[in-house]
Amino acid sequence: MEEKWRNRFGEWYSDIIEKAEILDVRYPVKGIHVWLPYGFKIRRYVLAIIRNELEKRGHEETLFPLLIPDYELAKEGKHIKGFEDEVYWVTHGGINPLEVKLALRPTSETAIYPMFALWIRSHADFPVKIYQIVNTFRYETKHTRPLIRLREITTFSEAHTCHGSYEEAEAQVKEGVDSYSSIFKALGIPFILSRRPEWDKFPGADYTLAFDTLFPDGRTLQIGTVHQLGQNFAETFEITFENLEGEQEYAYQTCYGMSDRVIAALLSLHGDDSGLSLIPEVAPIQVVIIPVWKKGHIDEVNREIGGIDKELVGYRVHIDNRDKRPGRKYYDWEIKGVPLRLEVGIRDIENQVVTFVRRDTGEKFPVKREELRDKVEEVLEDIRKNLSERAQKYLESRIFKVYSIENVKEVVYNKKGIAKTLWCGRKDCGVDIEERADVDILGILEEEAEGSCIGCGEKAEKQVIMGRSY
Repeated sequence: MEEKWRNRFGEWYSDIIEKAEILDVRYPVKGIHVWLPYGFKIRRYVLAIIRNELEKRGHEETLFPLLIPDYELAKEGKHIKGFEDEVYWVTHGGINPLEVKLALRPTSETAIYPMFALWIRSHADFPVKIYQIVNTFRYETKHTRPLIRLREITTFSEAHTCHGSYEEAEAQVKEGVDSYSSIFKALGIPFILSRRPEWDKFPGADYTLAFDTLFPDGRTLQIGTVHQLGQNFAETFEITFENLEGEQEYAYQTCYGMSDRVIAALLSLHGDDSGLSLIPEVAPIQVVIIPVWKKGHIDEVNREIGGIDKELVGYRVHIDNRDKRPGRKYYDWEIKGVPLRLEVGIRDIENQVVTFVRRDTGEKFPVKREELRDKVEEVLEDIRKNLSERAQKYLESRIFKVYSIENVKEVVYNKKGIAKTLWCGRKDCGVDIEERADVDILGILEEEAEGSCIGCGEKAEKQVIMGRSY
C-alpha cells in the first residue's frame, strides 16, 4: 500500500495539497499560493513549536521591514551575489520613479544588520538573539512546486545573533543545531546533518551546516540551515563594540533559518495512499467523532457524542454531523490526516464502548467508555511515536555506503536514496565528482573517512553524502 503512493509521489503531492485543503494554487502569479484555513492551522501549530523552542533558548521575536534599499543590499557583495538573479525590485511609488530602488527581501541580513550597528555599543550588549517569521521573495526560475520551490516564501523563520567572541558564536551555532534538531524531532521529520562544501555554503558565511531529509520520490530537501558568519557581515555593516580592553572590535555573528519546506516535509513523509497522516501536535483536528445514526436512536447517539465532546476538552475535537454516509466521512478525514477517529452508534452505547480508528495504522478497536480520555491520550502519543519512528526507519533504509561514482548513480537514480561515500576534500575533485555522477555533494559528515576518494583515488579526507536535491 505504501509503495503505491511513493511511486506516484509527484501526483500524490499535488492531489493532497488540493484535496486536503492546504493551499489554493490557482493564484494568478506563478509560484505564489493562498493558504486555506485547514492548511493555515497546520502552519500555525508548526510555528508554535518553532516559537516555543527559540524563545525558551532566549531568542526574542521581532519584525523587520520588507523593503531593503539597493545600497544596503549592495554592501555585502559576496552575499548578494548568491541572490542577485532572484531579487524582485520596487522601482516606482505610484507613477513616480523612486530615487533609490527597493528590493523585496530575498533574505534579511541586509535589513537587520544596519540596525544592529545602531543598537550594539559594548560587550555588555551581548548576546543579541532575535528571530522573525516573515515572507521573503525570490524570482525562482526553475519549476515551482507548492511549499518546496516558491517565489513568495510565506513562512521564513530566521534567527540572528551577535556575540563578543568567535568562541561564543561557535557555541551559538551548536545551540542553533540543537534547537532545530528538537523542532524536527517534535514534528517527526528525520534528517541528516552535514556541513555544506565551500562552493555551496551560505554566501558570506564562514561555513554552513544543513539539515536534509529524503522525500518519497528519492529527492533530498534542505529543511534548515545554521551559519557561522564570523565577522564578515559585521565588517561590512560596521557592527562594532567596545571590548573589555576598551578597544573597538567587530561583532561575531550567526544566523539560521527554515521555511515552508518544513511543512512540505511534514505533509510528505507521513502519508499513504489514503492521504495525509498528521502528527497530533500539528493536526488542526486531533480527534474526529463520527455518529453512526440508526432510525429511532438518533437523539441517543447525539447525547452520547455530546458527553464525549465535553469529556475531551483540551483536545482539538470535531463532531462530523453532516448528512452524509459514514463511509464518505471516513474518506474525507483520512485525506486530511486526522490522527484519531471515534465512531459512536447505538450498539457502542449498549456495549458501553467507543470504537477507535487510528489513522496511522488503520487499526480499529473498542475502548471502554470509562477509559475514554486516558485511552485518547495514550493512543495519540503512540501515533506520534509511530509516525516519527516509521519516517526515521525509512530514511535510514535509503542511505547506502558506496565506493564508486557508478554506485553513486545507482543509489540515487535507481534506488531513490542517498549515497554515503568518500572524497579527498579538494574542490576541483569535488566539482568533478558532481559532474561525472550528475549528483550533488550535499554535505560533509563528521564521521571518519577511511579509504580512497571516488573521484581521484587519493586518500579520502572526508565522508560525504550525495543525492538529487529539489
